Amino acid sequence: MNYTCCTLCPRMCRVDRTRSAGYCGCTSTLKAARAALHQWEEPCISGVWPETQGSESLKGGSGTVFFSGCTLRCCFCQNHTISSGGFGKALTVRQLADIFLRLEDQGAFNINLVTPTQYLPDIIAALDLVRHKLSVPIVCNCGGYERVETLRYLEGYVDIYLPDLKYFDPALSLRYSHAEDYFQFAGPAVQEMIRQTGKPIWKEISGSQTSGPQSKGISQPLLARGTIIRHMVLPGCRKDSIRLLRWMKEHLEPDSFLISLLSQYTPFFSAAQYPEINRRITTYEYNSVVEAALDLGLSHGYMQEKSSAKEEYTPSFCLEGLVH
Repeated sequence: MNYTCCTLCPRMCRVDRTRSAGYCGCTSTLKAARAALHQWEEPCISGVWPETQGSESLKGGSGTVFFSGCTLRCCFCQNHTISSGGFGKALTVRQLADIFLRLEDQGAFNINLVTPTQYLPDIIAALDLVRHKLSVPIVCNCGGYERVETLRYLEGYVDIYLPDLKYFDPALSLRYSHAEDYFQFAGPAVQEMIRQTGKPIWKEISGSQTSGPQSKGISQPLLARGTIIRHMVLPGCRKDSIRLLRWMKEHLEPDSFLISLLSQYTPFFSAAQYPEINRRITTYEYNSVVEAALDLGLSHGYMQEKSSAKEEYTPSFCLEGLVH
């Protein structure tokens, strides 16, 4: 696993990234755009917060590191500034390792690696430097478009996988993410993630360990190990969503994962070029997918309020946590 003939992702572009950028837009220079506590992941990743969330007095949340670049080309990407825009700060392996330690010192419940695939050699090297000092889980937060062979390098490093499972239909994945073979890789990738983590394991967080709602004596369970499969319902694509749910029912062991059904789709980036998805989803579209999940017995996990489709849920990329 290296950068000189890159085969980290399913694109397998074999570019020598020490000389030029691969399909992901990245060279061998490690880059990230944000490293900070984040309170907008699933409750078992970020914790549960009161209406005063965002207050500087609160500690905890997910210790997210947003890496620059991406192996997909989603036309609706909410993080397009960094995924395709190339924004970010160059880091050394040692600097990244220190960021992991600093996030835990700030109260992070986990270290959340967001879109990490294109930099896995450096990320693994950074974890090797400090994982004996870390006491929180490592989260791999990715788009689901992964090679099983690459994921196997992460076994023993990652405690929680947080993949998207975006599409079943190759025509949709080609149109909206330039990846006709998306599900061909994402399906086996999710199965490999579950194999590595096993069934969900929980950890109770008491008031003695963090502030915020827990300081009032409310204990909130956090995920210590496991896989959460995210699926965001797209406008006009509810039938494809239901096909994905049926695949999960038929191919994944019961209770081996959590499901997170997202209603937060917002027409970001170049979605306006695709009129059929240049809108938010309807209540009917989302509720029909939720009902299908429940009918299939896929009831362990999360669903969102329709009010979650807001631009303020997208973090600000201003090199927070990277500039000192």
